Amino acid sequence: MKTKKKIRRVRVKYCGITNKSDLKEAVNYGVDALGFILWPGSKRSIDIYRLIILSNKVPVFVSRVGIFFNQSYDFISCCVPYLDILQFHGGETSNFCNLFNKPWIKALRMYNKIDILMESEIYSKASGLLLDTYSTDVPGGTGKIFDWYKIKPNIKNNIILAGGLNHFNVNKAINIVLPFGVDVAKGIELSEGIKDTYKMNAFAVAVNQANNI
Repeated sequence: MKTKKKIRRVRVKYCGITNKSDLKEAVNYGVDALGFILWPGSKRSIDIYRLIILSNKVPVFVSRVGIFFNQSYDFISCCVPYLDILQFHGGETSNFCNLFNKPWIKALRMYNKIDILMESEIYSKASGLLLDTYSTDVPGGTGKIFDWYKIKPNIKNNIILAGGLNHFNVNKAINIVLPFGVDVAKGIELSEGIKDTYKMNAFAVAVNQANNI
């Protein structure tokens, strides 16, 4: 198999941050972005009051990403001042995602018949497409991988790879997909919503190793 050529550093987002301690450790390990889940159906969710507290602890050059799932314009608008990027996991239209004057990411769940090229055209104004494992139970954060070879190399959007990543498999995933970024939640956790210091560090090391190949 012909080796693909890497042309840029893969960015890292640690998602499901719920407390100051995990936030500080994630920043120490050099993440590019922190994900705050604002959908109450998630066990990793925080409310807007916690968002305000945590967002004020995020240093410059680290992006604050808010994760939403079919939530109201009014609620999202209240969160926007404390975020740099919005991430949509529901049935939000491209027009809806554009309403907030912020860069945004559209999450796509990788079910068998998904047409990624068509979706990339529909969400062409997105700053990135986050590809996650399909599950009938939850809209994201499944902790399970999908077939990385299904991702087409000619997608114009920045691809953010999610779904079951951890420090054991992220190097391989990067070499197959060559994504713009990788997104991890469960793979660096001690329990739901609580991060594991060792796993956070090991994940960062694995990504750095993939970047240096």
